[in-house]
Amino acid sequence: MRVLAIMCHPDDMELCCSGTLIKYKKLGHEVIVCHAANGNMGHVLIMPDELKEIRRNEVQKAAALAGFEVISADIGDLTINSANEEQLKKIIRVIRYARPDVIITHYPEDYCSDHNELSKLVFKASFDASCPHFMPELGKATDVTPIYYADTDMGMKFVPTEYVDITEEMNLKEEMLACHKSQVVWLKDHDGIDAIEMQRILAAERGGQCGVKYAEAFLPLIASQRMRTYRVLP
Repeated sequence: MRVLAIMCHPDDMELCCSGTLIKYKKLGHEVIVCHAANGNMGHVLIMPDELKEIRRNEVQKAAALAGFEVISADIGDLTINSANEEQLKKIIRVIRYARPDVIITHYPEDYCSDHNELSKLVFKASFDASCPHFMPELGKATDVTPIYYADTDMGMKFVPTEYVDITEEMNLKEEMLACHKSQVVWLKDHDGIDAIEMQRILAAERGGQCGVKYAEAFLPLIASQRMRTYRVLP
């Protein structure tokens, strides 16, 4: 299969679904990760232009550990808008490029508007991408793709129906997250927040719910044309 994760900020993939993506890769599937936002507002002291480049390098380093292909829609932080036609075009282009068998993205009721708006944008773009005469300059039309929503920040308002055992993938997941030093170090030194420990707690909680040590949790988009007769998650 071809797996496309369209996440918002440069460390969201590691936090939300990297264990599952690592598992896909181990099973021989192709994994493409798109970061919709460039992360330019994710620091107090580092200015946006400099931070954008720092975070781009962090993304490349983290993805290399797992062998993922990474691309960016290069949308500024805090500006993701599901009604913006230019942003819609960027996501359609990504989907038609990746030609995915499954898309993983944010749940539409997460903790910040960027995540919520991206979720809506992916829903629309993934259907629009299937229409051959809609913006053909953005690439060849795809099938209507199944969508799985990844867990929210600390699991708030998220009641999963699907779980993936990531016990064997947990160490690499944490190594990848640690590559995002501009976020992990700053949060720990200045706010007392250990991002790696927080995601481990959530993974342990989800694991307890399904009888394994660590797990990532998901909700499928239940809609006509999005369903499959086989298990899509690994």
